[in-house]
Amino acid sequence: MSKLTLTLKLPFYRLNACKAAEFERLTLLNTEVANTLLSVDKSVRRKYTSKDFHHIEIGSMWINQTIRNTCAQTKVKKFKRLPIEVNNQGYSVSRQGDLFTVSLSLYRGKKKRIPLTVHSASHQETLEKIINGDAANGSLKISKSRKGIWYALISVSMDVPEPGLVNGWIGVDRGQNNIAVAALPLSFGKFWSGKQVKSLRRKFQKLRTELQESKKLRKVKEIERHEHKIMTHINHVISKQLVQFAKDYNMGLRFEDLSGIRQTSLQRRKNKSDASKNRDHWAFYQLELFTRYKARVAGVPVESVPAPYTSKSDHRNGVIGKRVKHTFTGVDGYTCNADWNASQNIGQWLGFSCPFNLQKAVSVMDMVDLKVGVNDSPSTNEK
Repeated sequence: MSKLTLTLKLPFYRLNACKAAEFERLTLLNTEVANTLLSVDKSVRRKYTSKDFHHIEIGSMWINQTIRNTCAQTKVKKFKRLPIEVNNQGYSVSRQGDLFTVSLSLYRGKKKRIPLTVHSASHQETLEKIINGDAANGSLKISKSRKGIWYALISVSMDVPEPGLVNGWIGVDRGQNNIAVAALPLSFGKFWSGKQVKSLRRKFQKLRTELQESKKLRKVKEIERHEHKIMTHINHVISKQLVQFAKDYNMGLRFEDLSGIRQTSLQRRKNKSDASKNRDHWAFYQLELFTRYKARVAGVPVESVPAPYTSKSDHRNGVIGKRVKHTFTGVDGYTCNADWNASQNIGQWLGFSCPFNLQKAVSVMDMVDLKVGVNDSPSTNEK
């Protein structure tokens, strides 16, 4: 078993204006406490306790956590806003009917905890584990989004099973025309098209250009945040479907290692100026990161394999063929979808493993069973 730590973002359910205003007031008061601590010397700062702020109405556990958070920040000169936070002793999670509640006490001298209902969103299973004692809850932070929505951010640690034996590996090829292509060994594949993302990239690029020409720089930042939020959501959805796809067939996931792709992959100047084609704007790593942590929860193994020649090699025998846009053509005239072919290579073999001499490569591949020939092929330096 291994440990996994997550942060659950739970919006409060039907939070009235009075409670929202109180959260805002206590957050500003908490920020004042933190800035007061920053104004004193670091050696003195660590000696402060909640007793030194007995005139503040925020509960002592919340104040102590603020002191710890402030002391941990060594380079901050002033906080614009510091949300109130408490450790796992300052709140509890329970269930009432179909809804979950977070019970907490915000004020000094008042032990009674007030239950506040939260949306379980997609975290219902994790919240059940907290209630049953199968997961350990960490700190709780009350924070407000830019849209004015209040959230309870709960840190959770839980044991996840080690990945077991799998029937095979699903190769995941990432790109721009298709954000991801996942294919079963020598079988069908699932495609996640990149048309929507390309359209959104162009739309936001055009909008940013117009706003920059109008000197509306604050609006530009707002647009960038909105674009980032949309792309993050798309990657979350795809990563969830990838893990479920692997789980349904009891298989692991293999990604190509794209480390340093921005430095090693050349781009035309025309492509770099187009946000829909510029690879620097695409969140390939974020998709892999989301998939990895979701796979850990589900017990699905994830591996990385070398990227060279996965798109140019024939998945049947490992011999280099020719790729033109979306079509791959083998030396014998065989054609298939290029992204599907790449996903087959990623899932079946580790990197490019056949000699560069094409005539010799074909004779070597003829010696082994084609179904497993890619894994059994000799290394590139074999003579």
